[in-house]
Amino acid sequence: MKVFIILGISAAIAFTAIFFSFLQIGKDVLFETEDNCITEAILKGSDLVDYAAQYTLKRSIQGKEISTPTLLLAFSKFPEQESQDISQAAERMEMSIQVLKQKVCQKHKRSLHPTDLLSADLLTMIANISGCLPYMLPPKCPNNCLANKYRLITGACNNREHPRWGASNTALARWLPPAYEDGLSQPRGWDPKVRYNGVQLPLVREVTRKIIHASNEAVTEDNLYSDIIMVWGQYIDHDIAFTPQSTSRTAFLTGMECQMTCEKQNPCFPIKVTANDTLSTGMDCLPFYRSSPACSTGDHSILFGNLSAPNPRQQINGLTSFLDASTVYGSTPAVENKLRNLTSEEGLLRINSKYYDNNREYLPYTDRVPSLCAQDSNASEDERVECFMAGDSRSSEVTSLAAMHTLWLREHNRLARALKAINRHWSAEMVYQEARKIVGALHQIITLRDYIPKIIGPDAFNQYIGLYTGYDPTVNPTVSNIFSTAAFRFGHATIQPIVRRLNAQYLDDPELPNLHLHEVFFSPWRLIKEGGLDPLLRGLLAHSAKLQVQNQLMNEELTEKLFVLSNNGSLDLASLNLQRGRDHGLPGYNDWREFCGLPKLETQTDLNTIITNQKVTEKIMELYHNPSNIDVWLGGLVEDFLPGARTGPLFACIIGKQMKALRDGDRFWWENDNVFTEAQKHELKKHSLSRVICDNTGISEVPADAFQLGRFPQDFKHCGYIEGMNLEAWHEIYQEEETCGTPKRVENGDFVYCSELGKTTVTYSCHHGFQLQGEEQLTCTSKGWNFQAPVCIDINECENEINPPCSPSAKCINTKGSYKCLCTDPYKLAEDGRTCIGNACKPIVH
Repeated sequence: MKVFIILGISAAIAFTAIFFSFLQIGKDVLFETEDNCITEAILKGSDLVDYAAQYTLKRSIQGKEISTPTLLLAFSKFPEQESQDISQAAERMEMSIQVLKQKVCQKHKRSLHPTDLLSADLLTMIANISGCLPYMLPPKCPNNCLANKYRLITGACNNREHPRWGASNTALARWLPPAYEDGLSQPRGWDPKVRYNGVQLPLVREVTRKIIHASNEAVTEDNLYSDIIMVWGQYIDHDIAFTPQSTSRTAFLTGMECQMTCEKQNPCFPIKVTANDTLSTGMDCLPFYRSSPACSTGDHSILFGNLSAPNPRQQINGLTSFLDASTVYGSTPAVENKLRNLTSEEGLLRINSKYYDNNREYLPYTDRVPSLCAQDSNASEDERVECFMAGDSRSSEVTSLAAMHTLWLREHNRLARALKAINRHWSAEMVYQEARKIVGALHQIITLRDYIPKIIGPDAFNQYIGLYTGYDPTVNPTVSNIFSTAAFRFGHATIQPIVRRLNAQYLDDPELPNLHLHEVFFSPWRLIKEGGLDPLLRGLLAHSAKLQVQNQLMNEELTEKLFVLSNNGSLDLASLNLQRGRDHGLPGYNDWREFCGLPKLETQTDLNTIITNQKVTEKIMELYHNPSNIDVWLGGLVEDFLPGARTGPLFACIIGKQMKALRDGDRFWWENDNVFTEAQKHELKKHSLSRVICDNTGISEVPADAFQLGRFPQDFKHCGYIEGMNLEAWHEIYQEEETCGTPKRVENGDFVYCSELGKTTVTYSCHHGFQLQGEEQLTCTSKGWNFQAPVCIDINECENEINPPCSPSAKCINTKGSYKCLCTDPYKLAEDGRTCIGNACKPIVH
């Protein structure tokens, strides 16, 4: 599998090298012109971003930082290496153009706009200098038997005509043009002088305090659904969307730390608070970091299109858009490689080497240690419990989410062992890929069959999703900005303030008392040292979710105590959501209602027709003055539920449209022809989240539908009566080729059987960090295998001049399957493992 990605990268590098040599002519012209101010502006823009990134890394290494809520949010939103590289390249590009616009050249005696003096060729060269260009090349898609059998880990090439659709580290889709104050990148609410329908937008924190906030005691229980429905929503959200925020914590132009200023300067977009606010810490604002732009958007998109019509800023999705269990496996080859147990013959995932849960597995620790996760105050230093490592970096945010990730780690390893037992001839790679394929299918089934109908209701499900009619290559499955930034965040209003752990009789356990939500933020130690998964999962199964009520939207655990581990301040999730919507340029509430074919709302009377609680509509109009000004996340949240639903008509529309796109635009959707056999599909349908819990915990009694709230014991079933799939449908009758025999194994790689045109073929691949030398695919002929088995040779990452693995400040040393970045005294290696920093840290000189 990995060889396809390596081939794609190799092709991209080769193409880029040719392109760069062509651009060198343009570069020489630029540097030979009298307009050296242009050159200086471009390099200064890049340096400002690089310096901010180095300063952030320098701060992180100077002693142990206190785990403030802001730092924890940054930690959970910290992108994987590839996303980080793309983010920083895009930020360099954006800042270079911004500096150019502000620069005054002596020769011209006026401010420059990029289109004034720079040709398209020279503008393209700026993309080269910033590092954006390599990430904009289309991936090279393999065309062989194996590529049709298993999806690529990056999601690329799912659609043959549009290989970037749904791939990780590409821009979120726009279903409506964004609404930025300057038309390009400036968020709504950035400039206080800008008016919307004659008034200023309200401060997001005031919206939280006056409309959204509710006390922990003011919680209405959902009488239909269990608390695990909320966890599944969060878990699935983390399977399909992750928008990295800027990795820099200082303003690019001024160098001021975002936590120390209330000035709006990229990437700082602070949330203003009033003096009497409970979250006030002596400053007039809370820090907020903008999401990173995607390459080729914002001011600099003029490089790649019509010079007179620049495209607005877009944001990146660091994950694959597909429902493919990337929460379990990752969305890049590097992450996947970290998560796999490559020494296992059974295709297993790595597990925690220190702790077990009654002989059951835990997630491995993150490799960024010591991590920022909270510790048991009664434990010694050698008993540290670090943050977990999973396919998504947010797995340790709350214990319930960590439990769900752990459950699926166990399910993969359970399936892999069972598949290997019935197919002894399968290689470790084939076992891994088949188990991964099944786990991905179960994520799709549980989400579309069991979860989404309960959220949007049967009518909206039929209207927007309907029956499956097969793969449609014209459908773009890319997750939309409106879905990930607003609509699917409805679930934040269903979070209980209390975490409950129950014993085997589903009763309160005096040794495991109830906890407030803020006591389980970034606290995986509570899973490991306080009873494991079982008590927590029982609490989720037997207690109701919080009902989303119009005057009880979000409890104080989220609006006043988000990510609190000590007395070092707090965050407010509701304000973060509202500010993020403005940061991403989401159009207002009425624009989205019109998009969904819903009536536009002009007055408070109109609002009252879709919001039963008139006190809420009064507060909304008092703050926003006009329904068109309402932030879309708030507007969608307060609508009356549709019949049999847990959302109103707007969010039902957006969620429904997105789910249909994820299903119909996925070539590997479980129901699509030739993905599974009919017998396998029949078995997959039998499985459920309840069965997964039965198979991977010590819990013996569960509801038939884990999402449906029931009373114990009358509404629970013994696991012996919970149906599951029979893996015999995956049993292959193996007859070793008399002529060819078993294919030769390769070191640092593996092969997968793949029949093509009635012939036995094997396709070889190498582990991440190695590349194939020789023939990728072998076919059995009457004379034996038609080629010698290939070999996997180490890639020397240090020779990559286009995208060097280490910063210029560090020395790159090649290692087997990887590399190391080394520093000379007195410099130290920063947290990113690539940059050398010290007291004399300065911007890199180009």
